[in-house]
Amino acid sequence: MKYVGAHVSASGGVENAPVNANLIGAKAFALFTKNQRQWFSNPLSKASIRAFRENCEKYDYKPFQILPHDSYLINLGHPEKEPLEKSRASFLDEMQRCEQLGLDRLNFHPGSHLKTISEEECLRRIAESINITLDKTNNVTAVIENTAGQGTNMGHKFEQIRFIIDMVEDKSRIGICIDTCHAYTAGYNIKSPEGYVDTFNIFDKIIGFKYLRGMHINDSKKELATRVDRHDNIGKGFLGEDVFRMLMNDVRFDDIPLILETPEESLWEEEIRNLYSLIN
Repeated sequence: MKYVGAHVSASGGVENAPVNANLIGAKAFALFTKNQRQWFSNPLSKASIRAFRENCEKYDYKPFQILPHDSYLINLGHPEKEPLEKSRASFLDEMQRCEQLGLDRLNFHPGSHLKTISEEECLRRIAESINITLDKTNNVTAVIENTAGQGTNMGHKFEQIRFIIDMVEDKSRIGICIDTCHAYTAGYNIKSPEGYVDTFNIFDKIIGFKYLRGMHINDSKKELATRVDRHDNIGKGFLGEDVFRMLMNDVRFDDIPLILETPEESLWEEEIRNLYSLIN
């Protein structure tokens, strides 16, 4: 079964995210468990935690349908000691918030080398950061999001993600989220039927579908291999609608959260409905 939703607002408290998801007819949702523009926030209150769990039960959202996202400030591969430690502390806080909310995964961008260290050293730091965090938490899977490769961001090649996975000690708690826009602008031509088949065959060979824990389903404002991260609404960008029709009819993407991060939030309800209409 397909579980399509969107990255909804948690303004006013995390307990509002499942309410907002239900309002747009989402069968899955993503959220920030704290302000994504701040390193640290006040701890979640017992009341918020309880209300979040109650609202998830009320609207029938189980942990596998929810894909929280960490702060964009975090860089688990940072070349400098102090910012790296700050990133690791913030990432741990995010994982612990997921634990408190009863969530089983946390989506994150792997990190950037900032032209200061080698790509391999950056990837090793990312894996070390994950290992440190997994040792201090329980039951939450660290879900690496593929990137467009903009700037010095790592994770735009499946081989880079595989390198990280290979160095993670607890393989049961590492996963991947595929962003369709990022994949396309990183150079994976999922737009054509042939390219779609080739890309996901390559993905399965290098990483493996057993690690897939979610998807971000976004069209792209930029062309193939531009390595620019600019999302567009479904069918309005360079990807077009056909790739999403293929995804919605591909059983390999069943039973994971399929999350819209498209720019026009007012279209989310319509986009969710349209995506389901693509199923044969």
